[in-house]
Amino acid sequence: MKKTIIASMAASAFSLTTMTYAMTSLDDQALSKVDGQALLNLEYLQGSNQTDALGVNYNQSNIGFYKLGLNAEMELNANIKKLQLGCGGSNGAGKCDIDIDNLSLSGLPANANYTSDERAATSAKITNPFIQFAIKNPTSAASREVLGFRVSAEKISGLMTLGTENSATPNGLNSFSGYMKTKAASGIAVTAERTMSYSDVNQSINGIVQGRLFGSSSGTTCQSGFLDPCYNINYSSNDYNLTLSSTSAPFTIGSTIVSGTRMTDVMLKGSGTVGQINFSGDLTATVAGFLNLDKTVTGNITGLKTDITVNQSLGLIHALYLNNPASLSLQSQSILWSGAAVGANKGWWLAMEDEVELGSLSPTTQVAITNQVLQQTIAGISKDLTDNPRNCGNLLTGCVGGSSLVVGNVPMNSTTLDFPLTNLTLQGQNFRPNCYGGVKFC
Repeated sequence: MKKTIIASMAASAFSLTTMTYAMTSLDDQALSKVDGQALLNLEYLQGSNQTDALGVNYNQSNIGFYKLGLNAEMELNANIKKLQLGCGGSNGAGKCDIDIDNLSLSGLPANANYTSDERAATSAKITNPFIQFAIKNPTSAASREVLGFRVSAEKISGLMTLGTENSATPNGLNSFSGYMKTKAASGIAVTAERTMSYSDVNQSINGIVQGRLFGSSSGTTCQSGFLDPCYNINYSSNDYNLTLSSTSAPFTIGSTIVSGTRMTDVMLKGSGTVGQINFSGDLTATVAGFLNLDKTVTGNITGLKTDITVNQSLGLIHALYLNNPASLSLQSQSILWSGAAVGANKGWWLAMEDEVELGSLSPTTQVAITNQVLQQTIAGISKDLTDNPRNCGNLLTGCVGGSSLVVGNVPMNSTTLDFPLTNLTLQGQNFRPNCYGGVKFC
């Protein structure tokens, strides 16, 4: 009896619930008062004539972009041991459009001192993911053609890392087709002490000294005396051995767009000023074209400008902090996707709109001064010693006689040295693995 009553009550409740929430038709006035949002949405964008951030023009008036989006926020924590896309094919044999070892995606760290366990417990947030198709001749059923597709999101917030460690050995990003932009950065290079001799550069040191035959002159400018004028004496040396001191060379690197197909490195350009370089050593000079004299030379160089060129392997870029759109696409021709900074080349293409933080670019070891730099330095020294003759007082005792030649300061403010650097370890690219227990990759 009790079972029958209970069953009857349940049936009545179910009937009441069904009646209460039954679907009913609404007229236009009632429907206008109802709010709602679709889980999926489809958008169409007609292509146009546009120019990207690199100045490349794209006439895409015959292309339609169809976008299928998901109005949702998704979370993802993932590790990919090996990601290879577009290997061989129309872009050439032997390489891949994208080749990445040990790729990890997690949430953004809460602070700079995060641990591996803390990172592994987070997830990247993907807001409104979508897939987009580029259709050529979209209004013609007979000639329409799929040119490419793109997987992206309105915003991706997370930490993407490439490789297993930030070291002097490139690892992680082996080949890259896509777009990224580096932030402006700075550093301090410390030059190594080295010798400078004629055999290094095959270049003479030339100059002019001033003096009087009988009297002497005080100060830096030769003062002619009665019946004893100042004389200019030319000298040249291809027998010298000078030591250049170590010094610091601060420099800055501007923001750089990295964009291309199957890239393995990037060229960063910057500038700076070299600190004072002291020099000293022995010099044998030919004076007035016939007299050989031995001198101990001392002086210093100031004001040298540097034209910095950093040839940087992409395998030394490891940490990408994402907080903007990012996309992965495949196209049969170059396409400027909607919202993208630059056009995507043919093949697979990875585009990240967030700037890459390089951090300090200071080399961890002293930078060797190359013979090419020495050649520019010798040319600057000779020019200053010729344009601004040094006063050595009495010709017989100071210029021709004596064992020393005090060159003093050689300002080279108008001289710019080419300063090549290669594969700097980037301090802003340190990261923790996306694994529990301190494992490098899992």
